[in-house]
Amino acid sequence: MLPVKTNLLPTVSRFFEDDWNNIFDWSNRNFSNNSSTLPSVNIEEDKDNFVVQVAAPGMKKEHFNIELNNNTLVIKGERKVEEKEKKDNIYVRREFNYNSFHREFNLNPQVVDTQVIDAQYNDGVLCIKIAKKEEAKEKPARKIAIK
Repeated sequence: MLPVKTNLLPTVSRFFEDDWNNIFDWSNRNFSNNSSTLPSVNIEEDKDNFVVQVAAPGMKKEHFNIELNNNTLVIKGERKVEEKEKKDNIYVRREFNYNSFHREFNLNPQVVDTQVIDAQYNDGVLCIKIAKKEEAKEKPARKIAIK
């Protein structure tokens, strides 16, 4: 049962410090800090390609740097956060603020064609398409004659 407070709280920020944090134990959650986060990644496979999808909303394509280094795909994102002066509002809790990230994926050179990699950024998702080598693509079933 929550303790009952008889005095009125003077500001919203005081409410969040006292009551909200007592209801939810924020200290044990994995919230982002102000300098970096690790964006979520999906990896899809079709018959010809692998597609790495990186969730990075609010960024622009010029914020990304993608490199291939000894069969390691390195994806970096960095955005300078401009602090705008607010006249009437203050942040009570701010989590929309990641400035940089760094992800690495080891590519199997026997499966992927590292010469054919394409990247696009649309609607907050960075998509990196990596072609499969011909010998790694699934071949259609064929009938084998019995002699």
